[in-house]
Amino acid sequence: MKNFRDLKVWLKAHELALDVFRISKSFPKEELFGITSQLRRSVLSIPTNIAEGCGRGSDSDFARFIQIAIGSASEAEYLIFFSKELNFIDESKYVVLNQSVVDIKKSLTALIKKLKA
Repeated sequence: MKNFRDLKVWLKAHELALDVFRISKSFPKEELFGITSQLRRSVLSIPTNIAEGCGRGSDSDFARFIQIAIGSASEAEYLIFFSKELNFIDESKYVVLNQSVVDIKKSLTALIKKLKA
């Protein structure tokens, strides 16, 4: 069993989730059960799946959870873009959030390759 807190990618994903939760507080109230909820669930799914995968018994199980985390990161990437298009997120914050998601996806992909080697 691995400690998820030791993984740099988990820390990056955790920080992204915190950032998105903070930023989405200012989203329109009518979106609370729409895009706000969907975006929050997608970013929270990334570190959650990393943590759950660390608790699994084999590298192949861990890799499966990392793959799910990549899917959630892709969903978050689109929802962050969509939020920018609706002017819920300003351009400068979008650039930071988007780069964070891209970095996380690259790190998760590298981790899967390591696990399958």
